[in-house]
Amino acid sequence: MSDDVLRELFAVIERRRETLPDGSYTASLFTHEKGENAVLEKLGEETTELVLAAKDDDREEIAHESADIVYHLLVLLSMKGMEPDDLLGELESRR
Repeated sequence: MSDDVLRELFAVIERRRETLPDGSYTASLFTHEKGENAVLEKLGEETTELVLAAKDDDREEIAHESADIVYHLLVLLSMKGMEPDDLLGELESRR
């Protein structure tokens, strides 16, 4: 995955956070009554689904659930005032 894809997706998430368009799932995460707990719950749910997909060796579902985790992680980073570069820098330091 290119870091450009992460940055582009993050830019879309940031725009949704700023404009809160009606009907946007992303905007609904920023305005949810549970606050950031809604995103944390989604991360837990998607992680469980990824584990089950891996257990079943379902490559298509592994890719799908992994993408869900990355998306919700980017939403959480936005909520915390962080950037994809924070994540990428941490990953780079682990080389």
